[in-house]
Amino acid sequence: MTKLEELTALLVNEMDDFKKGIEKLEKINEQLKDTKIKMDVSEYKTIIEAHQKQIYIHKNLIEGFENRFNAKINQAKIYPTWAVVVFIISLILLVIIVVYNFLK
Repeated sequence: MTKLEELTALLVNEMDDFKKGIEKLEKINEQLKDTKIKMDVSEYKTIIEAHQKQIYIHKNLIEGFENRFNAKINQAKIYPTWAVVVFIISLILLVIIVVYNFLK
C-alpha cells in the first residue's frame, strides 16, 4: 500500500504544480493583454522621405529625357519627302513595265 500512497502523493504534487503553472500563465496572459507595444518608426520615416525625394528627382530626369527624345524624334525625318515620292513613282512604273511585258 505504501507504493500506492507514494504514487498518489506524487500525482497530487504534480497536479498542484500544474495548477500553479496554469495560474502563472493566466497572470502573464492578462499582463500581455494589457501591454501595448509602440514602434519607433521615426528612423524609417526619414529613410522613406529620402527615398521619395530620390524617386521624385529620378522621375523628373526621366520625364525630361523623354521630352527631349520625343522632340528629337518629331524633328527628325527618316526619309526626305522627295525621296519617298520618287520611290513610289518608280515602284508604280516598275509594276506597269512588268505588267506590260507580261501581257505581250
